[in-house]
Amino acid sequence: MTWFRPAGSLKEGDADVVVTPDTAPWTYSGLRVWPLTPGKPVTVELSDEEGVLVPLSARDVEVVADGDSVTLAGRSGVFDAVSDWAYLPLGSQVTISGSGGDVALCTARATERLPFAHVSAEDVPVEVRGAGRSTRQVTNIATPGSFEGAQKINVCEVITPGGNWSSWPPHRHDGIAECTVTNEEIYYFQIGREDRPHGDPSGQGLFHVYTVGGDVDETVTLHDGDVYLVPQGYHGPTVAPPEYPMYFLNVLAGPADDRTMAFCDDPEHHWIRESWADQEPDPRLPWTTAAGRRKEDRP
Repeated sequence: MTWFRPAGSLKEGDADVVVTPDTAPWTYSGLRVWPLTPGKPVTVELSDEEGVLVPLSARDVEVVADGDSVTLAGRSGVFDAVSDWAYLPLGSQVTISGSGGDVALCTARATERLPFAHVSAEDVPVEVRGAGRSTRQVTNIATPGSFEGAQKINVCEVITPGGNWSSWPPHRHDGIAECTVTNEEIYYFQIGREDRPHGDPSGQGLFHVYTVGGDVDETVTLHDGDVYLVPQGYHGPTVAPPEYPMYFLNVLAGPADDRTMAFCDDPEHHWIRESWADQEPDPRLPWTTAAGRRKEDRP
């Protein structure tokens, strides 16, 4: 059994990626990724979902959700800058249009309609997490501590510089045994190069997932645009080779209305967090800010 979905395997219609609770091994989390085409708007109905719309490599993205509208400034790529984003209420009729580039619509099944919101890039918290070769950037888009106006959905981005590890130590949030947190998680990957604002077809990385019962224990080779669905089990590490920085977009949702990003470490590896106290964070991070990639890191 594998929950790995290589690039192209989730293509549906004009969308490069479509994950829904009807097609995934779970109940709540979803993701759609579209390449925008000038003069060809994307339309979607969030009949039983709330949504978070994030430009990946698109600028000046026009979003209309029922009576609300906004033009997202966006960015040229996930390795280039932190982007602004929009929260889309349950039941919205949504139209998305732009002149090119990719956008991601992260979704979660919900029951409560909350107000439309636009969050500027300057208001998206950027966190440097870990130390040494386990340092990574976590961009908290719609997490419980960064955005309170959602019912179920959690969304964040992670950038791992080349040569570093993320999702480390391995952790889970599957509600099994002593781990009481339940969140279904989507990983959407872009593998970059040092001199590129977005993903590159030549990029590679690694990802390890293993379940408590041993039904799944695999390490997969990642390429640009791949997706991994994690309904249960420990996940980590994600490994970025020295030449290829890694980005992933995480979408998490579960049955609880009190949104959480909590997790349970693999007890054999929990000690690793204590070791970070004697290590310095990677000076390449934060990789991006709302103003763009840090000037001193640009080629």
